[in-house]
Amino acid sequence: MSTTTGRAAEVRPSAGHVPTSRRERRARELNRGNPLWGLLAWIVGLLFVAPVLWMVLTSFHSETDAATNPPSIAAELTLQGYRSFFQAGPWPPLINSLSASVVSTIIVLLLAMPAAYALSIRPVKRWTDVMFFFLSTKFMPIVAAVLPLYLFARYAGLLDNITYLSLLYTSMNLPIAVWMMRSFLAEVPVEMLEAASIDGAGLIRTLRSVVAPVAVPGIAATALICFIFSWNELLLARTLTATVAGTAPVFLTGFVTSQGLFLAQLCAAATVISLPVLVAGFAAQDKLVQGLSLGAVK
Repeated sequence: MSTTTGRAAEVRPSAGHVPTSRRERRARELNRGNPLWGLLAWIVGLLFVAPVLWMVLTSFHSETDAATNPPSIAAELTLQGYRSFFQAGPWPPLINSLSASVVSTIIVLLLAMPAAYALSIRPVKRWTDVMFFFLSTKFMPIVAAVLPLYLFARYAGLLDNITYLSLLYTSMNLPIAVWMMRSFLAEVPVEMLEAASIDGAGLIRTLRSVVAPVAVPGIAATALICFIFSWNELLLARTLTATVAGTAPVFLTGFVTSQGLFLAQLCAAATVISLPVLVAGFAAQDKLVQGLSLGAVK
């Protein structure tokens, strides 16, 4: 009897054991999913992509064909809209946007990583209050701060200055970056930090050699979002710049004139100005998805 009982105990699976076949069936069911959800995802994706595709198609039409109602899809294609855009001299605004976006993103990452480290890996006292303070800085609409920022820039001689605009973009994106980086750095294994501390690594060395390589997906996701927010910002750039430090979105509004709306030229300009963001998004797509989903599955 004892031998039979022992064999039964050996054959009986443990409480937490799941047969391999059951796991495989469950994985196949999850991967297969519901066809209706897949169809819904395609419909939602097309709704988001359709305006962009329409913008690109309109940019290859003449002004006459672009202004027709309903618009003609089979109209003759031309590059006149792009010629007009490049003849208008877009390079200074594009360089200004690139400079302000890249500089502000670098500064944001340099400031957000130590702050997120202090709020996640080495949490300070009442860290939740600190996080709420960062979040509260985003409560006020940016339009409410335009006048004080304009008056300060006027008296400080910083109007139409790309450095001032970069600092404003830094302050605008820093709270978002701290929130994102904190959630990413919270996933860094504590054992790695303890090993670095035993080896005598300081804070800067720990951030550079231990934390940064592990949190690369999160850093890439944060950098891309900050870059997009800075690149697309219009209100501050429109108010605080003129001819020297004007950015690409400000240049884009120049195609809406008192003479009318040049739709084909506007679509061509919008397509070109959107390319850097699209290229950056596709280049960091895997890091972005990995970073935004970091910590979602335990």
